[in-house]
Amino acid sequence: MTFVRTGELIGAKWDEFDLDAAEWRIPEERMKMRTPHIVPLSKQAVQLLQVLHGVTGHSKLLFPGERDHSKPISNNTILKALERMGYEGRMTGHGFRGLASTVLHEKGFDHAHIELQLAHQERDQVSASYNYAIYLKPRAKMMQGWADYLDQQLVGKIVKFPLVKRS
Repeated sequence: MTFVRTGELIGAKWDEFDLDAAEWRIPEERMKMRTPHIVPLSKQAVQLLQVLHGVTGHSKLLFPGERDHSKPISNNTILKALERMGYEGRMTGHGFRGLASTVLHEKGFDHAHIELQLAHQERDQVSASYNYAIYLKPRAKMMQGWADYLDQQLVGKIVKFPLVKRS
């Protein structure tokens, strides 16, 4: 629902989230291009995060490792989950970024807003030096549209997410 890079997702920390404001603020030190990134959260993403908080909220990390809770899960955890769901060789954690970009472009969302959401930097240095706009309102609308699209893909399908109990 957020189509961030896999490393940004698995390293997510609870203190980066403001669920009341429906925002995830990823600090610059965790971003590939070393610039802070704001991810507007859809209603569905906020609900999922509230449920996840009941499972991992005692940790600093959203996705703590199984053996060492002070370290996040690995990229392989994402790949293995996709493999178990039948997507081996067809999808990766990073692949969701391309999927989101393609669908959002097809649905007519603004290219600049999609690129900002993907945290892609301006390639034109002059333009990048002068344009600091982050377009949070239209990006929030776009992220809600993305979550609604994902919901529509599940209509009529039974999806079960087993709860994992931690010891």
